[in-house]
Amino acid sequence: MAIHTISRGSAGARTIAGQLSQAGLEVGRYKARSLMKEANIVSTQLRKHKYKIADHESKVAPNLLNREFAVEAPNKVWCGDVTYIWAGTKWLYLAIVIDLYARKVVGWACSDSPDSNLTCAALRMAFESRGRPKDVMYHSDQGCHYTSLQYRQLLWRYQITQSMSRRGNCWDNAPTERFFRSYKVEWMPKDFYSTYEEAETDVLKYIIQHYNSVRGHSYNNYLSPNVAEKTA
Repeated sequence: MAIHTISRGSAGARTIAGQLSQAGLEVGRYKARSLMKEANIVSTQLRKHKYKIADHESKVAPNLLNREFAVEAPNKVWCGDVTYIWAGTKWLYLAIVIDLYARKVVGWACSDSPDSNLTCAALRMAFESRGRPKDVMYHSDQGCHYTSLQYRQLLWRYQITQSMSRRGNCWDNAPTERFFRSYKVEWMPKDFYSTYEEAETDVLKYIIQHYNSVRGHSYNNYLSPNVAEKTA
């Protein structure tokens, strides 16, 4: 029940079983399902959505990542994307950078404009917070905030190799899509936010205090990104 509450009602039987196992309790998926039924709790996760598949390479950068999402060390491959959140009277745009090694969010930025200043801010945070690493690949979609000269120059300055999804194919950047889906299904209020400030505060709380620190990720055998990265 505590795991379910911390997840704001989104944790299902797999997640609960995984996190209980990490805590030293031998609880399988079906036992967790039985316990959920006994406690009268259900997951609020939505069914998976079917996406349209396309196959158009970017003229700016090829799809170097090619869905090879499993990497052997931190700071080898980062993925980024932008989403929008209704914040009472206007949209809040959130840009993130995820290190694929442990699915940790290592850079983020919020703005009321989805431009290259936003994505550059998230990239700068990632680059500085990770100790200015070398030989990083950065993968994103073909949004104008990633194809712009401003953004490409920043990548060049940091000596980061650019990779881009095929147009219209969200599965080429599945880890960031998964993060945004988790946030919107698990955490974001169903009636949205009242103000921009409230939205920004809650988004950062999700990233720092929940997703990176507490939330078990199936890719990490239900360890949080912070723990998975430290114990590697």
